[in-house]
Amino acid sequence: MQATLYSPTSSNQFHFQWIAGDFHSVTSKPISRKLKISPPKPLIATNSLRTPINYEPEEGVDEGPGPIFPERLPVVIRRSGGVSRYMWDGSNLKLVNLDGGASSLPLDFEDGFRKLCRVWSLAVRDFFIPKRVPENYMDYVKWKFLHRVFSSALQVLATQAMFRAIGIGYSRSLPSAAALNWVLKDGLGRLSRCIYTASLASAFDTNLKRVRFSTSVLFSLSIGVELLTPVFPHQFLLLATIANIAKQISLSCYLATGSAVHRSFAIADNLGEVSAKAQIQTVCFDNLGLMLAAMLNMLFKNNQRLLAGLPFVVYPIFAAIDLFGIYQGLKHVYLQTLTKDRLEIILNSWIELGYVPSPAEVSKKEGINFLRSKGEDYYFLCIENSYIGWARTKQQGILLCLREGAGTADIVMGLLQACYLRKALSYSRFRACDTDGSALTEWSKLIENSKVSALRDSCLLDEKMTELGWAVKNILLNTEEQARYSFVDD
Repeated sequence: MQATLYSPTSSNQFHFQWIAGDFHSVTSKPISRKLKISPPKPLIATNSLRTPINYEPEEGVDEGPGPIFPERLPVVIRRSGGVSRYMWDGSNLKLVNLDGGASSLPLDFEDGFRKLCRVWSLAVRDFFIPKRVPENYMDYVKWKFLHRVFSSALQVLATQAMFRAIGIGYSRSLPSAAALNWVLKDGLGRLSRCIYTASLASAFDTNLKRVRFSTSVLFSLSIGVELLTPVFPHQFLLLATIANIAKQISLSCYLATGSAVHRSFAIADNLGEVSAKAQIQTVCFDNLGLMLAAMLNMLFKNNQRLLAGLPFVVYPIFAAIDLFGIYQGLKHVYLQTLTKDRLEIILNSWIELGYVPSPAEVSKKEGINFLRSKGEDYYFLCIENSYIGWARTKQQGILLCLREGAGTADIVMGLLQACYLRKALSYSRFRACDTDGSALTEWSKLIENSKVSALRDSCLLDEKMTELGWAVKNILLNTEEQARYSFVDD
């Protein structure tokens, strides 16, 4: 005999239906009423639930009269976010969570609303969030939501302002002028995007967070420039081109760094899934921004004066929220690739504390450093050996090495420190040829003291030279003195 127990998945009530097939063999033993099975194994939920016909209750349950304890059925439901199991208490069939969630979900619709909310939340999470991502991913998505909504609303207001500017400035030849200006601004913007991407390609990896946040600030400023086009309609082409160049640069950085950000969250080699979910998030969040901008337009549609001034009121608020969301979101991006700055943090932790920090710890120490320049010091000092005359007499001197990008103030500071160092060496017993550790210690002390003295007197020195008529804005250097050093990642 063949028997199958069917359970529809669309209903919480089980309807038992026995389907008996034809006998293919004759047995001499009667069918026992007491059914026996091997220990139950967890089953994965499918469209139909099947259990052996010879099912036997678990041990410890009396067959006679007495209190009925819940029976565990051999059916386990595994969903994203929890594991549940069906229980029979003698009158009702219940679904019990085994992961510490709700105690039970009876199938008699007593907690239907709670179950509906749970199912809906799980469906929304599966729609937006990849299945396997680190814990910091949810924090990143929350800040991304804040950033995309207000950024999208600002873009809508900026586009409206540009359309208004075209209508005001070129009312007599609107079609041709609008088309020409739009093509010119887009063409110049894309050209600038190519130049920027080619010149800054390596920085997308080594300084990802700093470059991305810097270009985000540039994007917010470009929206502000677009909002000014109705105020200066005759300068539409100039303002729109400048804004579009900034937006194209920001877009190129966003696309170039997006893969690295997504890869940091793809802990199960699910880069494709993370990227796909990111696109879904962007589309949905941007649509919410469009709805926000539409609501603002509807509120002030009866007052054109207020509608025209609305972008200038909401721009600083929305831009601040947008940049704050980007900044906080980048703090929750833990990049695993090594750069000079990250490796330096790891090595310092290893030397000082004796352990290797995790990517999360390095990310907190690394920060974004938006206002940091290329280097803290634009010069360094060292001892130089030179030989004078025919006799090749050895003489030691101080060599000032200037870094690429060093300005006049850096040169003055370096020479001032070199002079203080030369004075200190004349009174010191320091010898560069000494091989013991005392020479290195003495040199470090001299460098530090001369640096402090130079920093203390540099401002006063600049004021005195200016009062006496010295031109301190520029220093003339010969060809040899104009040589500069640079690091590989500059």
